[in-house]
This record gives sequence, structure tokens and C-alpha cells, in this order.
Amino acid sequence: MNETPGFFQRLKERVFPKVPDFFALLTEQCQHVAHSVGLLVEFMESGEAATGDLIREDEHEADRIKVRNLHTLNEAFSTPIDREDLYRAIVNLDEIVNYCKTTVSEMNVLCLAPDKHCLEMAMHLKLGTDALALGFARLAKDPANAAADADSARKAERKVEKAYRRAIADLFQGTDYLHMFKRREIYRHLSNAADRMANCANTLHDIVVKMT
Repeated sequence: MNETPGFFQRLKERVFPKVPDFFALLTEQCQHVAHSVGLLVEFMESGEAATGDLIREDEHEADRIKVRNLHTLNEAFSTPIDREDLYRAIVNLDEIVNYCKTTVSEMNVLCLAPDKHCLEMAMHLKLGTDALALGFARLAKDPANAAADADSARKAERKVEKAYRRAIADLFQGTDYLHMFKRREIYRHLSNAADRMANCANTLHDIVVKMT
């Protein structure tokens, strides 16, 4: 008699598998991204090699989280959010961390120190990823207000792009073309990170629209 409830519970779980908590998974991933971008700001302030090492270590953890979330998505019987939106969010969040790592690694290879433009762009990225982390954390219980967080992240992306254009305008003064080429690559990585952040903000907004 005592085994009957267990049998029916197992049967129910087989027929109707438990839906993974994708809200929690995305929130964790967003928080990790915001942490990585925070380290990027620290690096752009100090240029410390140890901080760059931490960013590279963070990228490995970000990959682990991405793979776990994609595996969970692929195995899920059902999802509380559109599968395509989940996929877009997972991949683009990971790309932000990838660009943090690429930026630091190439600065090291090219023997470039941080400058005021790099710091400004990194600071705007931090504000945007903080907004994303807050917005994805709201989805489970307060999706309507997550739209404002998506807007904040998009505003941060626009500020990065304005800073990028100012940086390029300042850079292409003078005749040290090799330095111009190297520095432009770094600015472009930061701009690309902002593009991925905007993609995440658009995905967050799409999710909100479908949930409300």
C-alpha cells in the first residue's frame, strides 16, 4: 500500500516531466555576466594583469553555465518561455562575457593599456548588464516591470555606441597608424559586447510582451 503513491508519482513524472526553472537559470547567468563586466570595469581602471586573469577564468565558468542551460533547454519537455527566446538569451549573454575575455586578451597581446574611452564603454556595459540581471530576475513574478529594465539596457547600449564614436574620432588624429589599428580593434570588441547586450534587452522585451 505504501508503494502505490510512489508508483503513481513516478508515472506522473514520466508522463508530465517537471519543467526546469528557466527563470532561475537565466537569472544566474545574467548575474554571472554582470560580475564579469564588473571585473572588466576594474581592469579598465587599473590595468592589473591579475584582474585580466580573473576575467579569463570567469569566461570558463560562463561557458559551463551556457552549456548547462542549453542542455537543460534541449532536454526540457516544456518551457514557460518561448524556446527561441530562451536560446537567444542564453547565447547572447554568453557572448558578452566572450567579448570581455577577448578585449583583455588582445590588449595583452597588443601591449595596450586601458584608456579613458575603454573605461567609459565598460562602465556603460556594466550599467546595462546590471539592468538585464534585474529584468530577468523580475520575470517570474513581476514581468511587466521587467520591460523598464530592458529599456535601461538598450539605453546603456546607445551610450556605448556614442562613446565608441567619440573614441574613434579621437583615435584617428595623428600619424601612428599601427597604434590606430590596434586600438580600434579593442574599441570594436567593446562595441560588439554592447550589441549583444542590446540583443539580450530585445529578447527580454519580447518575453515580457508574450507573458503579459
